[in-house]
Parts: sequence; C-alpha cells; structure tokens
Amino acid sequence: MNTSDYGIAVVGMVGRFPGAPDLEQYWRNLRDGVESIEFFSDEELLAAGFSPALLARADYVKARAVLEGAELFDRAFFGISEAEAEILDPQQRVFLECAWEALENAGYDSERFDGRIGVYAGQTMSSYLIFNLLSNPELLGRVGSIPVLAGNDKDFLSTRVSYLLNLKGPSVSVQTACSTSLVAIHIACQSLLLGECDMALAGGVTIRSIQKSGYLYQANEIYSADGHCRAFDAKAGGTVPGSGVGVLVLKRLEEALADGDHIRAVIRGSAINNDGSVKVGFTAPGVDGEAEVVTEALALSRAAAETITYVETHGTGTALGDAIEVRALTQAFRSSTRAKNFCAIGTVKSNMGHTGASSGAAGLIKTILALEHRQLPPSLHFEEPNPEIDFADSPFYVNRELSEWKANGGPRRAGVSSFGIGGTNAHVIVEEAPPLDSAAPQKPWLLLPLSAKTDSALRAAASNLLQHLKSHPEVNIADVAYTLQVGRRAFNHRLALVCSSAEDAAAALGAEGSPRLLTYVKEADEPPVTFTFPGQGAEHVNMARELYELEPVFREQTDRCSELLAHTLGFDLRRVLYPARGEAEEAAERLKRDDVARPALFVVEYALAGLWAACGVRPQAMVGQGVGEYVAACLAGVFSLEDALKLVSGAGRQTPPAEDFTREARRMRLSPPQVPFISNATGDWIKAEQATAPDYWVAPPRQTARFAEAAAGLLKAPGRITLEVGPGRTLTTPPGHARPDGDDRQAAFTSLREPREGRSDYESFLNTLGRLWLRGAAVDWPALADGKRRRVPLPTYAFERTRSWVESRGPAL
Repeated sequence: MNTSDYGIAVVGMVGRFPGAPDLEQYWRNLRDGVESIEFFSDEELLAAGFSPALLARADYVKARAVLEGAELFDRAFFGISEAEAEILDPQQRVFLECAWEALENAGYDSERFDGRIGVYAGQTMSSYLIFNLLSNPELLGRVGSIPVLAGNDKDFLSTRVSYLLNLKGPSVSVQTACSTSLVAIHIACQSLLLGECDMALAGGVTIRSIQKSGYLYQANEIYSADGHCRAFDAKAGGTVPGSGVGVLVLKRLEEALADGDHIRAVIRGSAINNDGSVKVGFTAPGVDGEAEVVTEALALSRAAAETITYVETHGTGTALGDAIEVRALTQAFRSSTRAKNFCAIGTVKSNMGHTGASSGAAGLIKTILALEHRQLPPSLHFEEPNPEIDFADSPFYVNRELSEWKANGGPRRAGVSSFGIGGTNAHVIVEEAPPLDSAAPQKPWLLLPLSAKTDSALRAAASNLLQHLKSHPEVNIADVAYTLQVGRRAFNHRLALVCSSAEDAAAALGAEGSPRLLTYVKEADEPPVTFTFPGQGAEHVNMARELYELEPVFREQTDRCSELLAHTLGFDLRRVLYPARGEAEEAAERLKRDDVARPALFVVEYALAGLWAACGVRPQAMVGQGVGEYVAACLAGVFSLEDALKLVSGAGRQTPPAEDFTREARRMRLSPPQVPFISNATGDWIKAEQATAPDYWVAPPRQTARFAEAAAGLLKAPGRITLEVGPGRTLTTPPGHARPDGDDRQAAFTSLREPREGRSDYESFLNTLGRLWLRGAAVDWPALADGKRRRVPLPTYAFERTRSWVESRGPAL
C-alpha cells in the first residue's frame, strides 16, 4: 500500500450541538466566538419543576448548554409507533436520526453499499428513564419493563441503529464516560484497518431530559462557579454541563479515494489507554497516562510532533486538569522537539460546555471544520494563563482569536484529546484532506432525482436543495446529480428534474408549478416495461446523434453494427447516420433507399435498447413493427446480431443475390424467444415454431392489419409501461399523457425527440429515464456517470418531527 494512502478517511459527519442544529451553524458559532450557554431565570426554572429553596441557594448555578428539539422525532420515517417512540430515550432517537443523516452526508444509501457498515457509539445514563418514565407508574404497568429498559439502556444505542438501518457490520456500544465518542472513533478505525467492516459510523450522544436546569457548584470539581468555561486561564474553575450529539462516517482512505468520496479529513493515527492508579483519585486526571496516549498516537500516525500545529484539548477548564493536560502534551512533544510556541491549543468547551459522551466527537468535528476552512477559531475566556502552566517553555499557546491556519510545508495536521472520568484517555491525529483530482467533464444534461416518504417531505427536500444550490454556487452539478442518484434511498413520493447547470436547476426548483419538475407517487415496486420498436418511416439523419457522442454504450453498439454491415453495404453506415458538415443532404437522400433505411433504423433501435439495458431498463415484452420486429427477435435471442444484420440488409431484395441470401439465411441458428414479442404476421404473441422457422424471417418485413389492434391491446394492460425504442413517436402517445381510458397506472413514453422538437435527444432521453424512475423502474445510476464522479455533501432527509415525550411527574433534581 502507498503510505500516502494509509489512514482512515472521514467521509461524512453530522452534529447537533447547543446553539447549532447543524454543522454550518456550529462552524459559524466557533468562528465568531459565540458562547452557546444559556442562563435561566427563576421563573423558567420554577416552571421546569425546581423548588424555590434550591433556586435560593448561592451555590446553585442557573446555567446549562441546551440542545433544542430533543423532544422531537420523526417516528413515522423509521416505522416506530407512537407508544414506542414515547418510551425511547431521546438520546437514542436523536442519535438514530443523526446516523441516517451522516450516511446521507457521506453520499451513501446503506442498502446499496457493497460492504459491511459498523456502528460504534455511546451515550450517557438515561435521565429520561429516571425522571420521566419511572415517575409514571401507570405507563410502566401498561407497556411493561422490558420495552422500557430496551429503549433506554446504554447497551442498545448502537444495535438499535444497526437494526433500523439494516447495517451488518459490528455494532458496539462504547462507555468510557467523557471520552466515549473519541474512544468509539478509535475503535471504529481499528475495525476498519482489521477488515471487520468497510464503513463505520462512530460517535456519541448526551441529552439530559430536563434541559432547563442548573447545577450545584462544588469547589475543585468539574463544574464552573459562574457558568463559563475559562480553559487554561488563571480564573479557570470548571466547565458547564450540556447536551449534544456527533456522528462521523469513516472509511479506509485508499477505498475512499477510489470511490470518489468527499474526504473531509484523514485520521492518521489514534490511541487509547488508561491512567491506572497512578493519580490522586479515581476521578482525577493523570499526567503519565495522558502523555503516553499522545505519544502513541503520534508514533502510529508517523507524524513528527513539529508537524502538529493545533491541538483540540479536553480542556474542561479546571485548574488541576488544565495544568496536567498541558504538562502531558509537553512531555509527549518534547520526546521529539525542543521548539517552542508553534502549536495552538483550544477547546470547544469554552463555547458550549461539556457535552458528555459526545464531547470527543464535538472536538474532532470542530477540528475538521477548522481544517476545511483553514482557520483556527478562538478559545473563549482566556485572559491570563493558569500560573501552574509554563506556556513560555512549552510548544503551545492558547489561540485567543480567529486566525489563519497556516501550512508549514506539509498538510495541516492536528491532535484531538478526550479524557474520561475513570482514566480512559484517547488521542487522535487528524490532517486535512488530500487535494482532489480535477473534475471529469460533465454532460450537457443531467437528471436530478429526489424522493421522500411523504409529499410534504418531498417538497421540503426540493426547497432544501434549492437553498443549497443558491448558497453553494461553486458546487459541481454533475456531482450533485451523481450523489442524489447513488447516495439516497428511493422512496415512493418522487421528483425528477433534467437540468443543464446548477443555475438552471435552481431556476426550475424555484419556479412554482414548473412543468420541468416531474412528480409521481410510485405504486408498484418495479412495473413491467414493454419495448416498442417502430418500423420504417421514423428514420432521419442524425437520429440519436447526441447519444452517439455522449453515451459509450450507444456508441459501442452503433460502431459494432456499422462495422459488421460495412462489407454487405459497401460503405460505413455511420457516414449516413451522422454525416460530416456539408454532407447531411447527401446522407438524407441515401436514407430514402430501403436497403439503407432498414439497417440504419435497426442499428439505432438496437443500440438504444442496449443503452436502456445498461441503465437497468429491460423489457418484459416487446412489440416490433416491420424492421422493429427483427430488433425484438434479436434481443429475444432468436438469432445473433450478425444474422439479424444480414436479414435487415438483404430481406426484400428483388435482385438475384436475394436467392443467395435466402439460402444463407436457412443456415442460421434459430432459437425460441427468451422474451415474448408480438408477431407481425399474426398480430399475436409469436410461437416458438414460428420464431425458429427460417421462412418466417427471409420474407420482407411485414405488418398485418391486426397488428395495431393487437399492440394496442397489449399497451392497455394496467400497470404496464410502454417505451418506444426508436426515433420519434410512432407507436406511443406523448410521454406522460394518460391513456384514453384514463387509467394513469399505464404510461407510454418515447426514447427520443421528434425531429421537429427543439430540445435535444439527450435531454429527451433523460426526461424519459426520469419518468420511468418515477414509476418504479430500477435504474442503474452509475451507468449514467460521465467519467469518475464524486459524492458531495447535500441536504439530508427532511425529517418531519413531532413531539414524542412523556412528561415527568416527579420533582426536578
């Protein structure tokens, strides 16, 4: 393995933190130095159930970092009943939604991922169980203890995600107190390196059920006396409790590069250990343990200490903890460098307090966002250094202001620490993502598919995509299309849009009632498709020329047929189909001859059928008119392509060579059809004995008077989709129109435009592909990709959350 490809790629991440429902707001808060800690009035706390006596205490600090919307949950999306949702710990509900969002942020639909996805995560003890559920004895008597425990026990956080998202990799709940989520990330990295899984979700969550609450201050403990976290400052007195959730999606770097993933950062090394008993107490930090975990992570990352220019510290803001942490970092760095003050340090806890089991993920996500923006956000409330910290003689300085994160000759690189009460330490070395290759050229038209479980969620998805395109004008629309095609689950409420650019897509999405926005509610899983192949009369010069230029499958099939025909025809058919400039008039005259028109029409229809098949659209039945019957028979396996071309180029000749052709045709190998199609001779399904009789095929292409009636009967079958595979609109009604009987379950579409239509053949083809997908066709989306495309972060599912909550009936503590 190339050492430059060694590592774990972060390909997706999602977080909800105090004052930040998404990561864009999270970064804005960090960049702008926003403190997201709320201070509550006595009225608010009394309304929340706290006693006046408690509020009157001088040591009761009326502050906390709140996670908005923790009581809301889209239970219907996950198929969870109202009763089950209400007894499910909000930590597990929120983490479940974030796990889904994280996979979508990475551009993956777990059902289509070719590999195993693991889950490594942890949560805090369920306060919802203690305060809300156990205070409702009649509820417990009604639902029973097992569902309540299964919905609130820490053991089931990861396995519930694996169950509801159908993930088959290892599913492990991690519990190491404050360091839980960073330890989970380390274990996920190890699992990936060992091959236990091919993608991993890793993170943690802490949500207190009573969020509007304060806490009792105790000197020399973890929580601050004034509701502010002053990490590394002389006035440091602790942190503030808070709620949050963070989830990262991880893959082996070499595979992420090969798969065109959006790599947000690379984890180069990580380590975990425990302090053991060499410290003053069980809850106290230990210098040696912290120093050793940093040293080991540096060694595993193969990174020199001087290349680390930022460390996101555990940074709880206690006088003892801060001093020990800097001492341990200095000890680790001094093993390889004597340089001073080259590495900035900071802590997200100064912005939003300590979010418990999610705090390590919060710090790593902050650092990755800083790498992406190449800026170091300020660490708040630092004025004078803790006198126990010798910054002057250390490699470190506290980053007080927003500053440019400068490169020092190599990739920007950082360390992230998280230390748990009880002594389990974790440290991760992370660096900025490798530079991307130049984007592949994009096609002139692209198909954007959107879907949701409800109409309102679909409309929200369209609105969210519109806002994203407006906010990110630099986005590559071909990558957007690819991500929506391969990285989203397809639900029943669907929308398809063919566009030429991000601006064009935004214009269509922003135009209310635009006819370009194709919508449908899918009913059947995969409705049967009938291919109809028109006969002579529909052919014209340059039919499907754009497909020939843009789609390799169509071009390969056309080239193969033309090369096989060259000897029989005596010229290259492609010069007639797609003439050079100034030769179109001559080509049109040649196309008027039957011996040219028939093979030309066959080739285009055959190549078009091959393109549809490559896109995943294959016929369950076929109807062919005249030459079209030969196409149907060839696709059904009655005879080979070589023999089919001999037939269409020689059938109907009235000159002596026709007799030679007939004798040759009788030597063909004929097989019963593998796909049913209608016989032109009878107007009914062709029988095996007809298909395998040489005389049937050496006659000129013909059509019975009953053909149209028989074909029309077939096309009226409920739930069937008919697709005209050829130029123009000969055998079908205009695309999207209901059948004459008004049965919208049956639809007929064309592959290509009419020659007189203003739009291009490729636009027409994609519109039809979109309409087929709307109705349930299983599209092979990668077949449409123009070169190597990338997955890009896009708006995730528009959850429709409702309140799922059991109110506490006991006193708040």
